[in-house]
Amino acid sequence: MQQCSYHAFFMQISRFAAVIAAAVLLGSSAGCSKNDEAPPVASVSLTTNSKKVPLGSPLELTYRFEVAPGARFDGDYRVFVHVNRDDGTTIWNDDHELPVGQATSKWQPGQVIEYTRNRFIPSFSYVGQATIEMGLYRDNQRLPLSGPDPADRKSLERSYKVATIELLAKSENVQVIRLNGWHKGEYAPEDAGIEWQWMQKQATLSFRNNPHRDVLFYLEFDGRSDLFPGEPQTVTVYAGNEAVATFTVPQQGVQLKKIPITAAQLGTGEMAELRIDVDQTFVPAKLPGGSKDQRELGIRVYHAFIEPR
Repeated sequence: MQQCSYHAFFMQISRFAAVIAAAVLLGSSAGCSKNDEAPPVASVSLTTNSKKVPLGSPLELTYRFEVAPGARFDGDYRVFVHVNRDDGTTIWNDDHELPVGQATSKWQPGQVIEYTRNRFIPSFSYVGQATIEMGLYRDNQRLPLSGPDPADRKSLERSYKVATIELLAKSENVQVIRLNGWHKGEYAPEDAGIEWQWMQKQATLSFRNNPHRDVLFYLEFDGRSDLFPGEPQTVTVYAGNEAVATFTVPQQGVQLKKIPITAAQLGTGEMAELRIDVDQTFVPAKLPGGSKDQRELGIRVYHAFIEPR
């Protein structure tokens, strides 16, 4: 008798579990159906200037949104961009605000929003094929879009596959060495992937494998021109004894300069050098605020990269 009671009890538990599972499945299906049926407010696409990108090198990402007819927006949304391994896990992101004047609250039906961002691929350990997915979000809400691949099942999560790139080993790049004139490397406390080195009044870069070709020199930096209100800092880049670029440091924000340098300017040796000069420096300890930092600082360099042309 007791055995029969146990059997009846377990049958009731099994039926209860089946009801709960069916309810969960129904709710999940309803959620997906709701997402799937919501009309897209815009189509989204992404193009890159290269399909094969060595780690540590710059990548141009051109984002494009085409606003759907009748689309309406209840506020401003951010762009999320996830670069994923082949197993789907995210290794890097380019989440960002839309450019000034192009916030979603200002979008109009039929409008095309297109802009380009230059980003450096971090030097993580993964190499191989990577998928780029993106969308629009605010808090926990994502907007329905239409992506390049209509069969993309990830669209149920309102995350859209827009591109695929191949990440190559960092050794594929021209190896740039920071010689004299550099302070120790630092990184942002909130994001260890953001690194920089302050230079002194003059700093030298070397690359032993001179490509003997024209190159594009990428210099990503910022400075403290707010400390020099009368006359902003001026930076000059030299290849050998020849000045190849001169520019001033803007008041604020990270800047990227792309400086063309000819093979003749790099010389015929197996090793080539570049020199960066800053006309004005500062010492934090001599500024109001009580800093004990006695270093002479010119500009803060995030990336110095050589791209053969």
